[in-house]
Amino acid sequence: MARNSASVLIASFQENYEQLFRFLTRKLGGDHERAADVVQDTYVRLADAPDQGDVIDNPRAYIYRVAGNLAIDGIRREKRITAHHDMDEDTNAIHDPKPGPENIVLDREQILLLDKALEKLPEKPRMALLMFRVDGLSHSEIAARLGVSNSMVAKYIVRALQHCRDELLREGEK
Repeated sequence: MARNSASVLIASFQENYEQLFRFLTRKLGGDHERAADVVQDTYVRLADAPDQGDVIDNPRAYIYRVAGNLAIDGIRREKRITAHHDMDEDTNAIHDPKPGPENIVLDREQILLLDKALEKLPEKPRMALLMFRVDGLSHSEIAARLGVSNSMVAKYIVRALQHCRDELLREGEK
């Protein structure tokens, strides 16, 4: 028996309201509020549907199909929103590897203090440290340039490092 018109669908909806609500509650993992929302959306969809003279053989099955599709659409929409929020959180969590303004100022102050400490060093220990740390020369190369032994280069470097450390600590206490 073929039926048509929105009024037939609404009448069938009203007859099957409780069963439809239970079906959607199960489909939506027991969430009664979401199921109620989908039932309401189903009613609105059925009431707004234009009567095109289409023949609906089984109004109950049609209503369940509409409700099921609306439930799936809602689940997909929530997943997209959740994914979008997760991306926003990830975006906020991106770490900028560049130092901030405060760190830049502090680093510059440290460099100035280190320069002052190096100026107070005797020439050979200062040159040995700079050739070792800045130029990357070996102890043998430094010894040849300064005209001293390898062990003296090691002593110069140790003395220079201790001096710089002590100066930085002393300035940090002020």
